[in-house]
Amino acid sequence: MDLKLQGKRALITGGSKGIGRAAAFSLAEAGVDLVLTARDRAALSATADEVRAKFQVAVQTIPADLSQEAEVVRVAREAGQIDILVNNAGAIPPGGLLVVDNETWRRAWDLKVFGFISLCRAVYPALQAQGGGVIINILGSAGEKLNPNYLAGTTGNAGLMAFTRALGTASPKDNIRVVGINPGATATARMEMLMRDRAKLTFGDPERWPELCASMPFGRPGTPEEIGDAVAFLASPRSGYTTGTIVTIDGGA
Repeated sequence: MDLKLQGKRALITGGSKGIGRAAAFSLAEAGVDLVLTARDRAALSATADEVRAKFQVAVQTIPADLSQEAEVVRVAREAGQIDILVNNAGAIPPGGLLVVDNETWRRAWDLKVFGFISLCRAVYPALQAQGGGVIINILGSAGEKLNPNYLAGTTGNAGLMAFTRALGTASPKDNIRVVGINPGATATARMEMLMRDRAKLTFGDPERWPELCASMPFGRPGTPEEIGDAVAFLASPRSGYTTGTIVTIDGGA
């Protein structure tokens, strides 16, 4: 299927690893030029080199810490004109109310919650001025399956779901679509970290985390590539009437 994305340009945050990296490959396969940003300069460069070697697209990298407002502004400026924004950066730690302290909670939200909102605010006027675009927010299924042992994450994702739906219902007047994706358990390094925490609570042993995968739909977690391909489709004109909604990809869990 031709996604009709050839020649478009996408900014992907958290673009060096996991779902962000997979989204980069899926969009590049569709002919999209990329701007990748993440904190890890070496991982960012490695991903960019791999994409360039496989696909005939331009790849720009911008190492940055998007938990800082000044860095958000800088990334938006250095990225230049884009057609697609994929907000993906963020890693909120697990823990309940008395485990995650205020400083940790705020620091995590500065990247995953306020970072998403700030970057939307930074790029929206340019999308508006050029006549349209697409914003895709990678959230997490904990925003709808509320988890008291992942309290900062479940609360942050729920808030970003509301933000995505509200912005996406107002944005069609500017020919801008705003869509969210809620991945369930996805085979990334972050998933392993969260599963280790769950295994510690369940079995008293974090090393037993692979046992938790047996009860997942299809007996496995999702793959980053399955989420990346969804990003490419939702960003494309093939999904041109989709906005203000959240697509959950969790195997039916």
